[in-house]
Amino acid sequence: MTTTILPGATGVLALADGTILQGIGVGAVGSALGEVVFNTAITGYQEILTDPSYMSQILAFTFPHIGNVGTNVEDIEQMGGGSDTSARGAIFRDVPTDPANYRSDASFDDWMKRRGVVGLAGVDTRALTKIIRDKGAPHAVIAHDPEGNFDLDALVAQARAWTGLVGLDLAKPASTLQAFEWDEGLWEWPDGHPRTVGRKAVVVIDYGVKRNILRALASTGARITVVPATTTAEKVLARNPDGVVLSNGPGDPAATGEYAVPEIQKLVASGKPLMGICLGHQMLALALGAKTVKMEQGHHGANHPVKDLTTGKVEIVSMNHGFTVDRDSLPEAVTETHVSLFDGTNCGIAVKDKPIFSVQHHPEASPGPTDSLYLFDRFAELMGDR
Repeated sequence: MTTTILPGATGVLALADGTILQGIGVGAVGSALGEVVFNTAITGYQEILTDPSYMSQILAFTFPHIGNVGTNVEDIEQMGGGSDTSARGAIFRDVPTDPANYRSDASFDDWMKRRGVVGLAGVDTRALTKIIRDKGAPHAVIAHDPEGNFDLDALVAQARAWTGLVGLDLAKPASTLQAFEWDEGLWEWPDGHPRTVGRKAVVVIDYGVKRNILRALASTGARITVVPATTTAEKVLARNPDGVVLSNGPGDPAATGEYAVPEIQKLVASGKPLMGICLGHQMLALALGAKTVKMEQGHHGANHPVKDLTTGKVEIVSMNHGFTVDRDSLPEAVTETHVSLFDGTNCGIAVKDKPIFSVQHHPEASPGPTDSLYLFDRFAELMGDR
């Protein structure tokens, strides 16, 4: 490789095909390996970077100005950990500015340092987005060294050697290790997150759950218990829940499904109301007999149009997935309920004559900003709580 380090460059992104992007390193010093995807959201960068569904991925933000409202402790989505169970790195066009928001308690750069997120700024994110659009999400290494010392050949070789997300179960490391209760509701002005009093017992199987999913459920009146990804159906049903939620999470649904799908099939047979979100949607589909496939670019952003075929309404949703349910593989007993208006891929299913449904998008993530919250009310109705 003949690429030389540009004067002043303290950060690089090395793609598996040998492409090198150079710029200004921000956040944590060091390097991180992952799949590069682009996200089209204009706001919510802190929630995005702490979403466990981005585990083993490097995020390129298409919006140029990221970090200007700083960070705060309330907007973290993952239950614990740092970049080991969420996004490994982040790429920006502009260097993050000092925070200018009353809720901020730390600058974006300092927050990234503490969490171990490696950042790269000052690069042409449009060119990178076009690479992903045309060639799919590449394997890459992002690196930050204040002295500008990089072995580009070694970084490219590391990216080429990575096997990627296909066949990778990431739900176990993203999941809680033990069961816990949750009673925090959705954020309200001006007091923040209220404590709720639950009426219906809901068990959430944690494949990498986001806090706002739990908050949205709690705000419908759910009394929530979160359990690890490997919890058996027998242990879930022993809690006598009124409903069960299959959470979002990272990795290949087929890999996680090796241990999760047989348990989900037992939950389906139990007759309990079931709701799946993102990875939970994909694994419910697998449990019902459908297939999932890896997408070239995936869907990542807070401005994706999805049509609810049951009502005819179009909602603006938050998306974050690199795998999708193959609609042609859906069995006779399963109805397609939602579709993406970007590419026509499946975004929701329901089981005929059973209180079971799931969606590919994130209804808790304030898209629209409240277009999709009705899905939590729909789940509450299935439990007889409306």
